[in-house]
Amino acid sequence: MLSRSAPSVRSRNFYSLFRSACLQQIRLHSQSTATPRIFPPTIKELAAAPLPEDEVTVTGWVRTVRKLKNVAFASVNDGSSGANMQVVLKHDQLEGLTTGTSVQITGRYEQSTKGKGQQDRELKATNVQVLGASDGETYPMQKKYHGAEHLRQNAHLRPRTSSTSALLRLRSKTMSALNNFFDTQSFTQTHPPILTSSDCEGAGEVFSIATPTPTSSSKDARDKGGFFGTPTYLTVSTQLHLEALAHGLGRVWCLCPAFRAETSLTNRHLAEFWMLEAEVAFVREQGELMTLTEEMIRHVAKGLLETPTAAAELAPYTSTDEKEDEKIDLSSRWRGLARDKWERMSYTTAISHLQHAVSTNLTSFKFPPVWGHALQSEHEKWLAGEFVKGPVFVHDYPASLKPFYMLPSLPSERVSEGATVACFDLLVPEMGELVGGSLRQHDAAALRSQIEKAGMKAEEMAWYVELRKWGSVPHGGFGMGFDRFLAYLGGVENLREVVAFPRWAKHCKF
Repeated sequence: MLSRSAPSVRSRNFYSLFRSACLQQIRLHSQSTATPRIFPPTIKELAAAPLPEDEVTVTGWVRTVRKLKNVAFASVNDGSSGANMQVVLKHDQLEGLTTGTSVQITGRYEQSTKGKGQQDRELKATNVQVLGASDGETYPMQKKYHGAEHLRQNAHLRPRTSSTSALLRLRSKTMSALNNFFDTQSFTQTHPPILTSSDCEGAGEVFSIATPTPTSSSKDARDKGGFFGTPTYLTVSTQLHLEALAHGLGRVWCLCPAFRAETSLTNRHLAEFWMLEAEVAFVREQGELMTLTEEMIRHVAKGLLETPTAAAELAPYTSTDEKEDEKIDLSSRWRGLARDKWERMSYTTAISHLQHAVSTNLTSFKFPPVWGHALQSEHEKWLAGEFVKGPVFVHDYPASLKPFYMLPSLPSERVSEGATVACFDLLVPEMGELVGGSLRQHDAAALRSQIEKAGMKAEEMAWYVELRKWGSVPHGGFGMGFDRFLAYLGGVENLREVVAFPRWAKHCKF
């Protein structure tokens, strides 16, 4: 993930698409709300609107300054889009203007008379006010190439770069689209707790909450179980609490932070990440959950495809694992997610396809595909990218590979050796697993048996079992790593680039 201060997307064609997209958004906004304008128009809004008759005032940060013989130019960005506003200046207006300076500029916003490749609108400044000076010699975000590690070490400043700001706007747009989708499906957005007394998946990779007190009563506090009186953790998943909420609200979802205390330093792992999770009461078939997942992602992808500048703004910063300079065709990727029909196959069928590919020399894998073993990333990428060439649901995994709360695939089946559970993973090309979901065990006796078999403490899960005691219903849900989803949509390989302040093992600098 690299920062480039002046990507090639700034062409007349880009700005034409940009204005068209802005006009559409402003028109939709004006139709949906009567809220009066609170702040002056942004650079994005000015670029979309008809040229104003009066002077306008813009605020933002200087990206670049160019001084010619008789005139000077400054590129100013306010964060509302990837497009900078070109400001025409007199030499005596340049005082204090360097890269990173925050400014307020008033002037005439007019049609540009410049040549091909330049913006077709510009602001001719009549008044320039420096709001915050920037030392051009020491400012870490100079107009030059910056590697990903430099940007991470300056995470407090990287939102000012074109690359990070584009990804943060993608994050906002995606959240808005998800809110809209769940509203149309009559879901209630909820806020489950971040602090929890249970490890949802039983994996043990949880952060424990400790409250050291340098007083004489600290021993008493420890004896009583600390601040809360019982062992307490940062949540790995809100699923268990969502199930309780679904038993009163029917259909619920959340987008919340989650935490996992694993020391892996791969580009797919963060200690703090965001999870989108949904639970549905009265659902009996996992196919219904797959359809919900499919429609949710399709809704987001279609929204991006309908935004003319979305791909153009992100395209300069995409890269692949294998070739950093090889750019990803984001529009093609989004069309793959928006396709009408996604494939579905059982875990057993998937293993059969993988084994056949190996036996016929179509491909080879580091880890041999064996029934009863977890699908590795290489298997998932091959199934979605090479075999299906699109999104694919793999369902009904062996019970031994999945958490305790899942419902057996067959109604009469118990979770035992060789049994499968009614669950699914969504695999997408080039990434592998993106979503995981299942039907939940809704029989109290069977759930207690599965908790015992998983080696978990029954007393800690008593409240969860009690959901099955009074008015239990068939139900199920899914979870999607939101940061992984954004990385896939934005063509970014490392999750640390789609989070404003990423946290991973041995790193919590800010």
